[in-house]
Amino acid sequence: MEEGGSRIRRRVSARKRNRSLEGICASPPATQSLTGADQEEEAGAGSRRRKTVGLEPGQVQPHLLLPHPAWSWEHPELGAYPGPLPKPLGDQSDSEEDMFGDSYTENSFLAQVDALEQKYMQSPEHRKHVTDFATEDLCSESIQNKLGITAVSNLSGSKMNEDAKNQIGHDVPVEPGDGLLFEVPSSQVLYFEHLQNTSNDLGHQSTEERDRNSHKTADEDLSCTRLEQPQQNDEFTSTVKDTSEMSRTKSVKDHLKSAMTGNAKAQTPVFSRSKHFKETLLSEEISVAKRAIESSSDDLGPFYSLPSKVRDLYAQFRGIEKLYEWQHTCLTLGSVQKRKNLIYSLPTSGGKTLVAEILMLQELLCRKKDVLMILPYVAIVQEKLHMIGEGSRGAVLEMTLSKVLYTSKTTQIIGMSATLSNVEDLQEFLKAEYYTSQFRPVELKEYLKINDTIYEVDSKAADGLTFSRLINYKYSDALKKMDPDHLVALVTEVIPSYSCLVFCPSKKNCENVAEMLCKFLSKDCLKHREKEKHEVIKNLRNISNGNMCPVLKRTIPFGVAYHHSGLTSDERKLLEEAYSTGVLCLFTCTSTLAAGVNLPARRVILRAPYVAQEFLKRNQYKQMIGRAGRAGIDTVGESILILQEKDKEQVLELINRPLENCYSHLVQEFTKGIQSLFLSLIGLKIATNLDDIYQFVNGTFFGVQQKVLLKEKSLWEITVDSLRYLTEKGLLQKDSQNSEEGSHCHFHITKLGRASFKGTIDLAYCDILYKDLKKGLEGLVLESFLHLVYLVTPYDVGSQCNPDWMVYFRQFNQLSPAEQTIAAFLGISESFIGKKAAGQAIRKNVDKGIINRLYLSFVLYSLLKENNIWSVSEKFNMPRGYVQNVLTGAASFASCVLHFCEELEEFWVYRALLVELTKKLTYCVKAELIPLMEVTGVLEGRAKQLYNAGYKSLKHLANANPEVLVRTIDHLSRRQAKQIVSSAKMLLHEKAEALQEEAEELLRLPPDFPGMGDSATEQA
Repeated sequence: MEEGGSRIRRRVSARKRNRSLEGICASPPATQSLTGADQEEEAGAGSRRRKTVGLEPGQVQPHLLLPHPAWSWEHPELGAYPGPLPKPLGDQSDSEEDMFGDSYTENSFLAQVDALEQKYMQSPEHRKHVTDFATEDLCSESIQNKLGITAVSNLSGSKMNEDAKNQIGHDVPVEPGDGLLFEVPSSQVLYFEHLQNTSNDLGHQSTEERDRNSHKTADEDLSCTRLEQPQQNDEFTSTVKDTSEMSRTKSVKDHLKSAMTGNAKAQTPVFSRSKHFKETLLSEEISVAKRAIESSSDDLGPFYSLPSKVRDLYAQFRGIEKLYEWQHTCLTLGSVQKRKNLIYSLPTSGGKTLVAEILMLQELLCRKKDVLMILPYVAIVQEKLHMIGEGSRGAVLEMTLSKVLYTSKTTQIIGMSATLSNVEDLQEFLKAEYYTSQFRPVELKEYLKINDTIYEVDSKAADGLTFSRLINYKYSDALKKMDPDHLVALVTEVIPSYSCLVFCPSKKNCENVAEMLCKFLSKDCLKHREKEKHEVIKNLRNISNGNMCPVLKRTIPFGVAYHHSGLTSDERKLLEEAYSTGVLCLFTCTSTLAAGVNLPARRVILRAPYVAQEFLKRNQYKQMIGRAGRAGIDTVGESILILQEKDKEQVLELINRPLENCYSHLVQEFTKGIQSLFLSLIGLKIATNLDDIYQFVNGTFFGVQQKVLLKEKSLWEITVDSLRYLTEKGLLQKDSQNSEEGSHCHFHITKLGRASFKGTIDLAYCDILYKDLKKGLEGLVLESFLHLVYLVTPYDVGSQCNPDWMVYFRQFNQLSPAEQTIAAFLGISESFIGKKAAGQAIRKNVDKGIINRLYLSFVLYSLLKENNIWSVSEKFNMPRGYVQNVLTGAASFASCVLHFCEELEEFWVYRALLVELTKKLTYCVKAELIPLMEVTGVLEGRAKQLYNAGYKSLKHLANANPEVLVRTIDHLSRRQAKQIVSSAKMLLHEKAEALQEEAEELLRLPPDFPGMGDSATEQA
């Protein structure tokens, strides 16, 4: 056995695709010569080495870059491992069998390694060599001399020259270059970095320090690195003898399995020295920024405490070279730097979102804190703070913010809004400072149009108006009848060169105005970006399975489209993109666009001072006209409100009055508000007694405004009444162990209350849902999904439905006998539907809610069978957008009902049934397409394309080549292909992690395992 036999040598080599040869070698120390066998092996490896750019012969690269592993082992006693080496994990020629062999059979690689090691451990020499195992050079040099994994330049001869031999294992400075690329499993990089760091620490210890190392230290080092500390005395030898048997618990086979498993799981990034240099620089900048943001200095670092890379990205992708003055002022406020709560308010299009983004990036990058974003609201950066006073949405927002304020004193809340009035109340509620500015990047001019005269809004004028101009447009008699408000004249002044928004009172009016305008627009509009408009029409057909709205088909060639809730979400998204890029130049829209979509225009026209039948509010008016003027595109923005003479006084009051105050809806939305709040407080154990609950309510927005909002009852009375109601409804129960009454009375949540809380069920319907599910158990019809669909049809949507009785009767007659028993089970007969369809009077009293929900369940059932929103909307004479909203609501409510049933043992039968139904309602496609549609960016049309091309599962997409996808799938861009593949990989990785966690949990020893406490005591 040769003298160096006490040392392990690993040779790591790898093949890289599309490279002729590549490799690395591990060599003995520079003072050690190669044996004859080693020289032959080095000569053979020489032809496999990849030439390295920028290195002279004999130079080597540092061991930072590591290739795939193909391990070659030489045991200190057994010599080189005789069996075949496993292939590199990235090799395309690998078979699909398990890389460890089948169940560790006799012929598997790891089984042979284990057998050899067992043989060695039983040998007489083992006792002698166990204490000498790879110690001396490890401590005196560096671990890279033993596990020196260095890429070597391609040598011309078959043998390495002496200079090369002497330099192996030492770091040689190499200039970074893009040619130095290796495919490296990330697990190896981390493994060897950790190993090197450990060895460096050992290497820097002096001999005297190593002599003083205790048995415990040696044992810990043994378990981490499989290397033992050198022995300096005979007493230590006997100790290591005992510990060597313990080290057998982690054998060579275990280490190989662990390393290879890690390599298989790890992704394979491409490393380059230049990329590493850039990442190091960015990491350093983040560290500097973090120190800057934590200091009290006024110096905010390269870009408001963020790395300069962030500034460069904003300039590259958003064209933002410099912030507005108000943005700089806001970001440098003392309250912001001290992470105090802040409310800031500016007009629409002032650049509020950029400030929010920078604040969020500070939290994520510099402070390493989480940022909670709730859409359409942002909790840490609250974009629509004024909506805290709007119905149930406002109540939910108020409850969320109240819980954050009550439970966390370190969470920063930043609220931003374009329209705020009683800001003092909000400041008191959020304990926030306030910043405001009237800055607009583009000047906004407001106009009113009465008959054919246009007036400019002027606060300095006596009546608030000054004459501007008369409309100068030649109208024919036909045009005057069709367009009495002169819309054609107003829009042709700006389109197609600029964009225009026309707000209409109703959805039907949007479509009518769009068609009317196209009848009188110049034919020149057809030529403006003609090809792109044809592409929009083509894309609309593709996302709708060949269907298209006839109105859009006529208007889009002119660059005109309508925008309201009757569109599907895919249609809205496509039309919004076309408008943003200038392909479409005019939208006729409802007021919802003003509040929910950032689509600015050169001119905004309000068709009338009404939303449906209600007169405009000041907040709504400001939101609509705020869309006028596009920063960086327009020099001015214009708004024109069209009104009749009879509405002039109201409109003048509208434009001059202050903004409406914002009030809490916590009590007005009773079941979705204060009662739901109390149930969640007790369910989450935030507050469980009457006194704590009362204190919590005092800190809400409602508590701040209680003097204004409460006239008949006090806040204490409302609190007591709400808790009494929840108790009587069976959702809460007084704690029987605590007999105290009054303010110290404790409550706990019941099973029904927890089910309602976990399922986020509206408390107005939780008892009805329980009764329906209970009754369903008596005669659940599972021949089809109809009965289950009825049970998950939302109650609130059903109350708003107005059935078409002829359609109802026709669909009822198409039910199977088993399905008709469902209707009879619910108390609805065919004769009742028939009489309603015939318009006959009916004396029988039937619950309207049940009738409407059954009708909507027919709609949903048809969707599940046909998978086509367009055909179902035509069949039931409903807008396709409404049908989609019903489907989305049902999918959401099905998930809520599922969580509700999971908390109640009696409803165990629904659990498995509702999981499948929820998935069907969520995607509403054929079963084989559902796995593909779980991937971000894959909708029904794309899923069909992928499935037909052979990509039938998540694994297929995760392993797909984006370039092949681009060539195979029609109308798929390279960016979309990369997004699909990366999303599929991420989703697959998440599922694998979930399974791994589940497996680890199954294999983990239970904490209450018998005898665990006794063994722990004995060990102590």
